[in-house]
Amino acid sequence: MKLRIGYELRYDFPQPTPAILILNVHFTRVSDLSCPDHISITPAAPISGYRDSFGNWCSRAVLGPGRTLISTDTLIRDSGLPDIVASGTYQSPVESLPEETLVFLLPSRFCESDRLLELSWTLFGSATPGRGRVQAICDFVHDHICFGYEHARATRTACEAYEERLGVCRDYAHLAIAFCRALNISARYCTGYLGDVGTPPPYPPGDFAAWFEAYIGGAWQTFDPRNNTPRIGRVLLARGRDAADVAMVTTFGPNKLENFRVWTDEVAEDAE
Repeated sequence: MKLRIGYELRYDFPQPTPAILILNVHFTRVSDLSCPDHISITPAAPISGYRDSFGNWCSRAVLGPGRTLISTDTLIRDSGLPDIVASGTYQSPVESLPEETLVFLLPSRFCESDRLLELSWTLFGSATPGRGRVQAICDFVHDHICFGYEHARATRTACEAYEERLGVCRDYAHLAIAFCRALNISARYCTGYLGDVGTPPPYPPGDFAAWFEAYIGGAWQTFDPRNNTPRIGRVLLARGRDAADVAMVTTFGPNKLENFRVWTDEVAEDAE
């Protein structure tokens, strides 16, 4: 299967503004791209890149002043298969976890697992350790939070999502991650493209998506409490402790996001 992926982000900057962009397809999927997903900035601005501590590709630029368009448009090949649902996976004891997974056991800016410790064990302590427990968390979060773009708030934490019972996909992911960590399951936040392939219409406006990965059965497994069902065409951009680590655009100065579009559309195999 082939997907057309891309975005257009239109900003207005009153002054030259430094920014960090995390908008490139993750290195684990780069070989699937038909052509590089270079970031285009209009009016043109120099871009430099670096890898952050999680392995994500980050770009630096000074944007503005004035109206600025950040965009890309490319094709990527995908298996066309839904997310893998591994069965019989176990939960490793903390002392047996690989060192690189330990940071994803700790509380973070948006995932205050320490504050949810008692609640987590009350809700999920009797669930089967491993995939069964993580799925129980996803089922609870999926039913507990009411989804709506009008509920989006960039500062909402996992605890606030639990109390307010509303949010967008990042809030579902944050709450599930916080529950996992409170139960000694390493969990990391993921962001990327996720279209509507294989789902019935009508389709909502395109947007970036958030989900998470839990370390169970000796490997990272994908979970999506927002949709809570295997989906087709998931394309990873970045991973981190929570949304603070993988913000698409981080700006260091005043600005206004005037408009944005994101697309993840299935296209013909001979599309160019």
